[in-house]
This record gives sequence, C-alpha cells and structure tokens, in this order.
Amino acid sequence: MPLTTKTIGPLSCQIYDELQSDQTPDIIVIVCHGFGAPGDDLVPLGPEILRSTPDLAGRVRFVFPAAPLSLIEMGIPGGRAWWMLDVAELNAAIESGRIRDQRNTTPDGLLEAAQQLREFIDELQKESGLPLSQFVMAGFSQGSMISTEVAFNLPEPPAALVIWSGTLLCEQRWKSLAEKSEKFPVLQSHGRQDPILPYDGAIWLKELLEQHQFEVDFSEFMGPHTIPEIALAKFGSLLQNLTNSP
Repeated sequence: MPLTTKTIGPLSCQIYDELQSDQTPDIIVIVCHGFGAPGDDLVPLGPEILRSTPDLAGRVRFVFPAAPLSLIEMGIPGGRAWWMLDVAELNAAIESGRIRDQRNTTPDGLLEAAQQLREFIDELQKESGLPLSQFVMAGFSQGSMISTEVAFNLPEPPAALVIWSGTLLCEQRWKSLAEKSEKFPVLQSHGRQDPILPYDGAIWLKELLEQHQFEVDFSEFMGPHTIPEIALAKFGSLLQNLTNSP
C-alpha cells in the first residue's frame, strides 16, 4: 500500500502516491479535511482518483494533513479541527433552517491554523523541491476555508484551489487578499440541500472570486454536505490538465 504517515513541520499527515522510488511528482495535492473528521478522512480520494484517471499514477502525490486540534474533549475520539466551532449554535441553526451568514466572521483560530498549514507547506516544498506553482490546495468544508485562506497568502500562486462545500468568511480580508493575489483556477462545488454550510454562502464566495478575475468552475448538485461524483470527476480532469496528461 503506497501510503505513509509522516510529521512535516507542525502537522502530521498521510501521503498517498503510486510513484516509483526514483520518480518525482509533477503535482502535489494538499487535501484538508473538515471539522470533526479524523486526519485520514479524505485519504480514500487518492486511490479513487488514480483508479478513475490511471494516467495520473506516475505524476501526482496526495498529501492529507491532520488538523492541529483534537476534539476528544468534545466527545469525538479521533476527530480533529482547524479551529473550534460552537457546535450548539451550529445545531440550532440546522434545526431552525436559519442561514448562517459568516461573511463578516474571522473565526478565532483561523489565522493561527493557517500559519501552521503555511509552515507545513514550506517544509513540504523544501523536501520535494517543487515550486508552489506545482501545488494544488484542496479541502472539504472547514478544510476548504483554511485552504482558501492559505492559497490567497502564498508567495506565489498555487496550481489551483479546490473548494468542496465551503463558504465565504472574513469578506473584507479575503477581498483585500484576492485583489493582491496572482490569479489561479478554482474548482468549487456545493449542494443545494446543504444544512451545515448553506448554498448561499458558496455563491457569495464564488462571486467574490469572480469579481477579482479568478476563473471559477462551479458545480451545484442536488444533495447535502458532501463531495459528489461530478466534483471528483472534475477534480480528476483538473489534475490531468495540470499534468498535461492525455
């Protein structure tokens, strides 16, 4: 099984690839999991993508960092978080059907987590020898938010940003960062029936990106808070395009 566990900088991670020992990847994909999930939650995406697009097998390395915070004290053994959430408030919003407008929110812990992820990427870049232009930032839910924050702040643009079931946070901050950032392609998907991060929040984020000349490939789907097949198919196609695979 081509899966290894490693600590890089401040974060532990799992690494999946099917490269030979003498091969260097064309692209490194950093995939950040959501709130409450274990660090290895999204690891199955690696083999799934390589099964559906086998020509990527010798070209792509997937890296799955575990978020820095443990949720064992919240009664979620193995669960991790990039920053803490008010779970009672979230559950109340879900039950009432109230839209959680987080546009003006910079969550406590977001910037600290982003700094840790940046340090992780810096170390990974040194180890791999690849420029940031050969890194893809991807994430689901809270993981997509930390990926967005970091992608805006990298010293050179990543190859792409992938946002699965994300939302718009800290609007003024992200507007300012988006204005200054060099542009990179964005792949985004969101479910119409998402009770956790409502569809409207995804549209606000899409509009902010497009207003600042980012090219956004947006997929809506009839479903809840998840990563649908259409999003994975487009993810595989994106990686093929980035590696110039047939």
